[in-house]
Amino acid sequence: MTSTPRIYLDHNASSPLRPAARAAMIAACDAAGNPSSVHAEGRRARAIIETAREQVASLVGAKPSEIVFTSGATEANNAVMAAGWKAICISAIEHDSALAPARACGAKVIALPASTDGVVELGAVAESLSHATSGGARVLLSVMMANNETGVIQPIAEAAELAKTCGVALHVDAVQGVGRLPVDFAQLGADTLTFSSHKLGGPRGVGALVIRDGVNLPALIKGGGQERRRRGGTENVAGIAGFGAAAAEVAREQGAMQRIAILRDRLEEALLAATPEAIIVGRNAPRIGNTSCVALPGKVAETVVIRMDMEGIAISAGAACMSGKVGANTVIAAMGVGDSIARAAVRVSLGPETKDEDIAAFLAAWQKVAGGAALAA
Repeated sequence: MTSTPRIYLDHNASSPLRPAARAAMIAACDAAGNPSSVHAEGRRARAIIETAREQVASLVGAKPSEIVFTSGATEANNAVMAAGWKAICISAIEHDSALAPARACGAKVIALPASTDGVVELGAVAESLSHATSGGARVLLSVMMANNETGVIQPIAEAAELAKTCGVALHVDAVQGVGRLPVDFAQLGADTLTFSSHKLGGPRGVGALVIRDGVNLPALIKGGGQERRRRGGTENVAGIAGFGAAAAEVAREQGAMQRIAILRDRLEEALLAATPEAIIVGRNAPRIGNTSCVALPGKVAETVVIRMDMEGIAISAGAACMSGKVGANTVIAAMGVGDSIARAAVRVSLGPETKDEDIAAFLAAWQKVAGGAALAA
């Protein structure tokens, strides 16, 4: 009996491991030495890390000296939030890996609202920064590059100008931006930036914190001199090698996102033609080309995800399921679009290997789930 191939459309959660990354990891496993050791075996492991550091830095327009390898963007975001700020102005649509540590670090947290299109409101940013800095407090502004749920691109250049004018630090969570948008840290105006390997087709459990030269952050993990004393502990050599290899491949894939965006747009047009009641969240704002956040009023997000999974299609729920209780997606809710949409939102996120046939299969499955007319690519 031949099984129907599954179709993976959840790249914003994690992208499949690239063959080049797998090969680099296997090769790195043969490097037996500790990267901090001075003998030949240690120097070989160190060389693997530094090669990867150059590859990762090159992808985001940073200096190798500005790259700190971490266990992922969650750790990196935690490190930034725990740096002793008196106030943190942070967008309400940030990923919880930034919001949760901001709320837990003891700083005054000022949530920055977003429009119904999912864009952080710059007027609110300017007003909040003015209030937060009135007493000369040490303040952080945190705005993500692109939203993980909607794909909406945030106005980082304008936020950087406001941060500079007000004399505050700027942090950018670029997890969904790197590999999908051009990123030049040298020109971005941010003090820190974070991203993860597994969104690029690298291994899970490794990421990067980019710290502009001259910016001092306390070490989150103490007890060793690794990563220029910013992150103690013996480095994950194999994971870092895979991260570097994935970054190098992404850097060579010029134009890939334009092809993916064409597929995404085709998917949305056909979906809306068959189910005109469906809502594409953030459709009127600039978005990264691989992401579509769709709400079908009257459908519960988790039910849609489960039924699509049964049809062989992997997508993700916009609503979070915690302890068996279904709740509205906090990102969509923060946009003020209404609880019914927040509870119905699902995310479809394409990747480098997504094909025309995958879009056709998604639309056929959507037809069954939505109960609408036939969907055609």
